[in-house]
Amino acid sequence: MELVVGRDNMMKAYRRVMRNKGAAGVDEMPVEALMPHLKEHWASIKEELLAGRYQPAPVRRVDVPKPGGKGMRLLGIPTVLDRLIQQAMHQVLMPIFDPDFSGSSYGFRPGRSAHQAVLAARDHIASGRRWVVDMDLEKFFDLVNHDVLMARLARRVGDKRVLALIGRYLRAGLMTGGVVSQRQQGTPQGGPLSPLLSNILLDDLDKELERRGHAFCRYADDCNVYVRSRRAGERVLASLTQFLDRRLKLKVNEAKSAVDRPWKRTFLGYSVSHHHKPRLKVAAASVVRFKGTLREVFRRGRGRSLAQVIEEITPMLRGWTTYYRLAQVKGVFEILDGWLRRRLRLILWRQWKRPRTRARKLMQRGLDRERAWTAALNGRGPWWNAGSSYMHQTYPTSFFRGLGVPSFIEQLHHPQRTS
Repeated sequence: MELVVGRDNMMKAYRRVMRNKGAAGVDEMPVEALMPHLKEHWASIKEELLAGRYQPAPVRRVDVPKPGGKGMRLLGIPTVLDRLIQQAMHQVLMPIFDPDFSGSSYGFRPGRSAHQAVLAARDHIASGRRWVVDMDLEKFFDLVNHDVLMARLARRVGDKRVLALIGRYLRAGLMTGGVVSQRQQGTPQGGPLSPLLSNILLDDLDKELERRGHAFCRYADDCNVYVRSRRAGERVLASLTQFLDRRLKLKVNEAKSAVDRPWKRTFLGYSVSHHHKPRLKVAAASVVRFKGTLREVFRRGRGRSLAQVIEEITPMLRGWTTYYRLAQVKGVFEILDGWLRRRLRLILWRQWKRPRTRARKLMQRGLDRERAWTAALNGRGPWWNAGSSYMHQTYPTSFFRGLGVPSFIEQLHHPQRTS
């Protein structure tokens, strides 16, 4: 605990919390108010931490839709002060645990990334392991067994004050609508400690897979094991289901878990081709999800200028393309480019509203009078018109490039532009 509250460690944690910003907790204190609060109260807070008396505040419950819109994910937002203390603990605990974590564990670790996990998965498939045990843990962060987790922490941490404080963070109440409910299990996502605690707990799974000699990739609670036959995969899934239930008190979601061909499954948003040397591609579900996110922006964009909409979507386009830059199957990026430009033309068509305006705008862009009026009066829907030849002619790709709309395919060829 002396290391946790040390000045250098606390200042490093403070800078991290300020950089991450984040929503306020139950006390509604914004991150900007943290330093004034610490100047006034840090001496007593530090004394409570060293004496083992510090009591965390409840976390604020926030439910967010899961990717794909199936169900809700529970987030627990700690107060900014508790985020600071958790971050300071994380910085002391990480160097203790991380060196012994598995080389096949990629989530929430320094120097490791989802991209490394995806590349390792592709290499396992290329080595001849053309079946995957795609294992989904049921409500993992909501159902973590506190006793099992604390026992694993106690293997490496001797300071009872640190263990007691982590226990209090795990049990901190969950506030919903002003009412606090106590927690007996789970470690809601939202605090800096949760990712490390999940890795500490699931390290037992990693070690068991290594002991059995399996090729696998794990990113947080997303774990894939690569095998050479369906029968081997079914044996692995059955035995791991038993192991997780007995040893870690965790449940495998049977409905979402499967033994299947890797090109029929998704791992961290990617899939693979079925070639002998598999090629990475963007999973179809990831494209559907991204288009849905953009549609929400376009819906909100009605009444705003095209430039404002483009300004909002540009960081999203760059971020998405940066994440999927490993994809070797490029067709989806060309399709997305065409779909995006049609969506932007749709905004223009809807903004014009009246036939007279539509004809005038098309003529201003060089379309002859007869064709412009034919287009303006055709009676077709906005989406059809957005894909028409005259909208392509008057608002070509170069027009949108001039407005600064990033091209998916060009960003892949020039990755420095996505930085």
